[in-house]
Amino acid sequence: MGHLNNGSDESAQGSDVGQVLRNGREILLQGFNWESHKHDWWRNLEKKVPDIAKSGFTSVWLPPSSQSFSPEGYLPQNLYSLNSSYGSEHQLKILLQKLNEHKVRAMADIVINHRVGTTQGHGGMYNRYDGVPLPWNEHAVTSCTGGLRKISGHVPEGNQSSGANFHGVPNIDHSQNFVRNDLIGWLKWLHNFGFQDFRFDFARGYSAKYVKEYIEGARPIFSVGEYWDPCNYNNNGLDYNQDSHRQQIINWIDGTGQLSAAFDFTSKGILQEAVKGQFWRLRDRQGKPPGVMGWWPSRSVTFVDNHDTGSTQAHWPFPKNHLMEGYAYILTHPGIPTVFYDHFYDSGNSIHDEIVKLIVIRKEQGIHSRSSIKILEAKPNLYSAIIGDKVCMKIGDGSWCPGGREWTLTASGHRYAIWKK
Repeated sequence: MGHLNNGSDESAQGSDVGQVLRNGREILLQGFNWESHKHDWWRNLEKKVPDIAKSGFTSVWLPPSSQSFSPEGYLPQNLYSLNSSYGSEHQLKILLQKLNEHKVRAMADIVINHRVGTTQGHGGMYNRYDGVPLPWNEHAVTSCTGGLRKISGHVPEGNQSSGANFHGVPNIDHSQNFVRNDLIGWLKWLHNFGFQDFRFDFARGYSAKYVKEYIEGARPIFSVGEYWDPCNYNNNGLDYNQDSHRQQIINWIDGTGQLSAAFDFTSKGILQEAVKGQFWRLRDRQGKPPGVMGWWPSRSVTFVDNHDTGSTQAHWPFPKNHLMEGYAYILTHPGIPTVFYDHFYDSGNSIHDEIVKLIVIRKEQGIHSRSSIKILEAKPNLYSAIIGDKVCMKIGDGSWCPGGREWTLTASGHRYAIWKK
């Protein structure tokens, strides 16, 4: 067994972070895709805020809002400039104000593993940040990605990365006190601007202990990290046992002092194979859900696709003809579910309305991140479970319904059905 951490939220007590995580009733919307920068995005989203709020979302994850070397925002340069390819700082402020008026939180995409330099420095690399706020020099860059290297016999000048490298650009050396102080100042500024939640991009790139420090310093209401490593595969496809994969994510969450949740890439990888007629994958050897959801549901942020796995990048896409099975699973199960913009707004009114109906059921029946779950069936063509004693669901083309007159069918669609008491 792995590190279960059932109910161990004491370290987060007394803070806004702890309150949201203990409550466990978050429902997130990823409010963009890989092409959003082409479509006057802040204005586009502003028009959708009333629908987002009415649909039941508590937080909207927005794309990186700082000026960036790439239009998508993931190669930041001037962190303090909020004029980006998604729109102007003024348009962003209007969007955040409208979200706040509708009681929906805005989640900032925090890209601080790497930063594109403005001028050439040591070794002829663009590893200096002259002429912009946070005018760092090579000391802010890891020695393995263009910073000052340690020289034998001299005072150490640069440190290796505390995680995986993001290749092709200078990676930030978070071990430097001045770097962390500057980043905490920027995160506080973002929070004051109107971003209440944080999503930490490429969280494998630097130690989780720094994420803990940043959360403690800036005090977002809710945080989630992108700790994405490949699942375990063999010659025949995805391994049944993904315990080592989910343990890595759980170790990262632990490293943040349990202050951050993490995207449940384990559940995503298993679910998108299960819907192809391998629903036996959705029950682990202990009879629990096989992802992070099964071990630490209050920190598991579940999702079907995002801007990397789906959209036009499609690095690891969920089968499109099984989308509603995916949402029927994550929106009825423990964990913190996330809906992808493309599925909610670009897949037709039917899917939009079906997802809204599942959100309504989740809220009305009181399902939350720690709800109990009893898996009843996990066969090749059928999965069924009871969640929180109030909701029963099935996905797959196998014929099944719960026994007992207390159950009433409340939602159904292509290869899924939901009952409530």
